[in-house]
Amino acid sequence: MKRLLGFVFALLMALAVAAIVALCLCFQSTPLVSGVASITPADIEQARRIIRTHDPRRAIPGEVRSISLTEQEVDLVVNYAANQFHAASTRVLLQSGSAHIQGSMHWPQNPLGVWLNVDASLREVDGQIEFASLRIGRLPVPAFIADLALQRAMRELNTPADVAAINTSRSNIVQSLRLTDQRLEFVYQWQTDIPDRLRAAFLPQADQDRIKAYSDRLAEITAQKNRSEKVSMVHLLPPMFALAQQRSRQGDAIEENRALMLVLAFYVDRRSLYELIPAAKNWTLPRPLSITLYQRGDFPQHFLISAALASQGGSPLADAIGLHKEVKDAHGGSGFSFNDIAADRAGTRFGELAIKAPQKLQARIAAGIQEGDLMPPVADLPEFMPDAEFRQRFGGVGSAAYNQIMDDIETRLAATPLFRD
Repeated sequence: MKRLLGFVFALLMALAVAAIVALCLCFQSTPLVSGVASITPADIEQARRIIRTHDPRRAIPGEVRSISLTEQEVDLVVNYAANQFHAASTRVLLQSGSAHIQGSMHWPQNPLGVWLNVDASLREVDGQIEFASLRIGRLPVPAFIADLALQRAMRELNTPADVAAINTSRSNIVQSLRLTDQRLEFVYQWQTDIPDRLRAAFLPQADQDRIKAYSDRLAEITAQKNRSEKVSMVHLLPPMFALAQQRSRQGDAIEENRALMLVLAFYVDRRSLYELIPAAKNWTLPRPLSITLYQRGDFPQHFLISAALASQGGSPLADAIGLHKEVKDAHGGSGFSFNDIAADRAGTRFGELAIKAPQKLQARIAAGIQEGDLMPPVADLPEFMPDAEFRQRFGGVGSAAYNQIMDDIETRLAATPLFRD
């Protein structure tokens, strides 16, 4: 018996050591794909256009549809998606019957390394995809293990949501996938419950519970306000961060901050958390209010959306999205506004601070803040410029005159109390 217990103990220790070694091998000090992807406003517009064009939600349930994308389009959409969730860069190469995908994701400083690199080779077999090879950092993953994980994911995706669906539809969502030189062709059958299943599968329950806590807190705060009154953003942040400070004593301060800012970003953008979490349709909804910063309703949107994106590690995307909106506004919207870009940059800095010094930020905000602590006055910056005026005065994005204003914005932000400490 003692010998058996000794063997079990040795086996458990060996497994623990193997897990630690595997984790160490996953992280590296340099990226496989150099740097973080540079996403321009034009890239964002193209990625969104591709997504809109091929939005499967427009399909009739049960209808078989096909998608054909070039290598450049696949690479752009993958990079765009990766940057929404983390500071990342990817590279996609398509050949006849195979695909090579590389990705580098930046993680907070840690002893193991700050880059998680993935190098995967896929091959087409009878209209389906399987792994030829997979390496995470320096750790080679056997192809059959990667295939098992992929097959399980596909089974989950292809499993109808209820028994009735099983009785009415036996066909899989994924019909076929074909790889040719520099092109991906994908055939699928849309089912109405796919979005709910995907959202439930990709967001762990712990994250859903964390997001619900802040959504409930926001509902409590807004319930105390009159629908007709304008509420400064600085009145929302302290009680929200006080909750984050409390929850962080028994949890992860960074994840608490991320969940908090995601809830606020969705709220000011008038979007439902149901887009992320199916169960959110049964949550208590925060009362819709007019949230302001310096008496403007657009600044909180710029600030909090950029903060939420930056807190996920995607600050290049946060910058690009803010700039994309201004360029789009210049072409027939409200016009190009440097003060809106200043709000984007302030939000990005705020989001970065939320993961670099999470508990310090919580304490600072929970104690109470003024608007000037978050963002400098920017009313004197040029705004509402149509495209022709913007180009006449500044010569376009990246010009010397444009960069001079951007440098001024950064100087003002550096002097702002919250970012100066």
